[in-house]
Amino acid sequence: MTSKIKKYYLYAMKSLLEISKIVTKKRVSKIEIFEEQSLKRKKSKFNEFYEALQSGKFSTDQGAATFLYDAAPTDDRYRQLKSRFRKRLLDTLFFLDVNRPAASNYDRAYFSCNKDWTLLKILLANDADDTAAILGRQILKRGLKYKFSDVIVNCARILRKYAAETGNEKDFELYDQYGKHYQDILNAEIRSEEFFQRVTMHYTKPYAKIVLLEERISTYCAAMESLAEMFDSPVLIYNQHLVWVFRYHMMRDFEAVIVACAKIEEYANQNPIYYQAESLEATYIKKISAYLHLNDFDGGRKVTEVAFKRVLQGTDPWFELMEYYFLLAIQTDNLNHALSIYLRVVGHKSFKKIEPVVKHKWTLFEVYLHYFYKVAHNEVSPLLKTKSKFKLKKFLGEAVLFPLKFRIFAIQHTILQALFFIEGRKFDLASDKIDQLRIFANRLKPTEFLRLINFIRLLQQLNKANFDIDQTSLTDKYYQRLLDQPMYYRGTINELEVIPWEKLWNHTLEVLR
Repeated sequence: MTSKIKKYYLYAMKSLLEISKIVTKKRVSKIEIFEEQSLKRKKSKFNEFYEALQSGKFSTDQGAATFLYDAAPTDDRYRQLKSRFRKRLLDTLFFLDVNRPAASNYDRAYFSCNKDWTLLKILLANDADDTAAILGRQILKRGLKYKFSDVIVNCARILRKYAAETGNEKDFELYDQYGKHYQDILNAEIRSEEFFQRVTMHYTKPYAKIVLLEERISTYCAAMESLAEMFDSPVLIYNQHLVWVFRYHMMRDFEAVIVACAKIEEYANQNPIYYQAESLEATYIKKISAYLHLNDFDGGRKVTEVAFKRVLQGTDPWFELMEYYFLLAIQTDNLNHALSIYLRVVGHKSFKKIEPVVKHKWTLFEVYLHYFYKVAHNEVSPLLKTKSKFKLKKFLGEAVLFPLKFRIFAIQHTILQALFFIEGRKFDLASDKIDQLRIFANRLKPTEFLRLINFIRLLQQLNKANFDIDQTSLTDKYYQRLLDQPMYYRGTINELEVIPWEKLWNHTLEVLR
């Protein structure tokens, strides 16, 4: 046995002794986490709480306390359960499976580095310096492979201190160099993140405000390019390209968005070791959004074909991607394709657990599908009829009720009710719905809902003319306003147009002819 191997075994055993002493002195009697076996045992308040949260049965303390104990949130039983439940959830985070398909090697490595860093700090806090140094070298090696500058700087500091205490000058200089070199890179990454955040926090602002910020946004983008040229860092490169994607999207230069997205994909393909799932997911979503605004179905379909190989089904990015894909299909008159997308989404096992706002969107999409199948084919698609619980008579006869924060869905559903009545030549009922829409429109802010308001004004003119399109007036004014400010959708519900309003207006006129 060589001296090197003997030294390794000596350190390994010394490390085990250090760890065992810590565990013996400060061991816990029981570790409570949520794992697969415990979740199968249903007769537990913890699991009842967990399952109810996951299925969206409540979103407030009042709802949870009533569900679990039929009591107020101040009830001691609920407060104690909630406190212990939160502690168990947090403890579970240390045991997450990072090897699931959704995670890239880069993401897994970063998670593992940070998890091990926590262990290293625990070792140091308990004076297990030798074991901490061994773990620190392992983390550093992984950090250098993936160029995790924050991980490298943190480890280099610990290892430099250990080298100083053990009198190892060679190691001291090595870790000092690592620390200084990657500290400069880390500073650049932090600066780059700041610029990126300064751009993205303006992303959902009204277009008129964004235009006023164009020069400042371009300055941030240029600064990020300079940082990426100065330092070798995958973080800087991804940030540099992504910020241009956002910048072009904000300025509605959708051809440029596609080009910028292609640069990110090219870098990811050429550097698979630095593949960042979150950045690529954002890239695919912005790219198909660009094709939506360009009304290019073939281009968007190619994006999804690539994205589906990398974006895990049932995740939030997948649902967002499918939303843009559905809108692109239905807006380009690919109705059967839109139906296929809809059925794939609502049929997924994760659909029941998605956020209410996303469910509301897909419910709205369902009604649009029924409407256009009825108008285009004078019948419902047999497949849609089999898979959907939608009943037209019930939909038309019920009042549309949504919480105030989701009132845009109430407006959208009321519009569809009016369109169904117009298509069925039930003009008195359509008139009642348009009167409701007029009240809605009077309460909306023109700066946020200009397009929607003008579409409702068009319906009002149609109502005033008793649905005789030859007798309408002022429609050119409102229609031109729609053309002057084209649809622009960034995922927010206030901007959602399943069919662009000007196109839906032209469709309504065709129905009446």
